[in-house]
Amino acid sequence: MDLALWLAVQTERLMPRIIVGAAIISEGRVLACERAQPPEMAGKWEFPGGKVDPGETEEQALVRECQEELGVDVVVGPRVGDDIEMLGGTALLRVYVATLANGAQPIALEHSDLRWLGVGELHSVPWLPADAPIVHALEPLLPSSP
Repeated sequence: MDLALWLAVQTERLMPRIIVGAAIISEGRVLACERAQPPEMAGKWEFPGGKVDPGETEEQALVRECQEELGVDVVVGPRVGDDIEMLGGTALLRVYVATLANGAQPIALEHSDLRWLGVGELHSVPWLPADAPIVHALEPLLPSSP
């Protein structure tokens, strides 16, 4: 293995894994997804998304994850909130505002339930710890009465 390749591999090992989430907003409400698994996360709520694969941009990963988890295409907008450390600092969650493309409606393909939450309902579900700070960052982006 040449030095450049070795350095690239070592750098990748040291860098935290990037996890992306979508705060999908429609008609003044944001989509929340209830985890079905693993058992220790079942019943908790999150924003849809997942790991960024090698060679993908964060936006590409988010589009792919929303297709896989919800069966919809999204248009990715700006970031919301700060990076959230996860998994003992080995991963970072980055959430983006997104909108549904082509009027599609999400389907719970990998979740137990989906809910559209207005600003007054954001705290009505038990969010996963990593997603909770994003909920606070979303409040100013949603109308007070959708």
